[in-house]
Amino acid sequence: MSLRTKLILFAIALLVADQVFKFWIKTHLMLGEEFNVLGNWFKIHFLENNGMAFGMGADNGTFGKVLLTLFRIAAVGGIFWYITKLIREKAPRGVLFSFGLILCGALGNIIDSLFYGMLFNGSEGQVASFLPEGGGYASFLQGKVVDMLYFPLWKGVLPEWLPVWGGEYFIFFRPVFNLADSYITIGVLTLVLFNWKFFSSKPAGNPASAEKKQEETA
Repeated sequence: MSLRTKLILFAIALLVADQVFKFWIKTHLMLGEEFNVLGNWFKIHFLENNGMAFGMGADNGTFGKVLLTLFRIAAVGGIFWYITKLIREKAPRGVLFSFGLILCGALGNIIDSLFYGMLFNGSEGQVASFLPEGGGYASFLQGKVVDMLYFPLWKGVLPEWLPVWGGEYFIFFRPVFNLADSYITIGVLTLVLFNWKFFSSKPAGNPASAEKKQEETA
């Protein structure tokens, strides 16, 4: 099996897992509903996100939402082009699969933004239905991203001596996110922690030719 085929199967598996999980959440929970998975520090908490990753985003209006989605699509196109370039240059597998994770994460959330508004009705005060008779809650490009993973590892009041936040109630880790968000985070971390040498030593030309030159001078 070629490396390209492995990357494609890897990407398909990640996307399917992300979308199946979101579909289950959307069709089994109402917005804001939650349940514990492991004690009080790992919960499934259903939120919908208009903006960026990890539940961060404001109401940008219809035009802002379309711009954000189009920007994501352009970014995915750029990442896909770069991955194909790295494959031609025979980049290390770790680099390729790290970028594959980032690509899958971006694609997973784009699918929500493109289609979920048309495929589901609203989740406020009810469990949403798939392909409802009255139509979805929004038009094309106006869907909301489904978030559900919540890890409130610590809750409490911060010490008074801390600057700015002293005496305030604090939750760590507060953001609610989804599998696609975690793909992006893991992909970036593996690039930074384990594959930085590839980029720091990468010349302007083909890395394969650079390796050949190194062997000749050794």
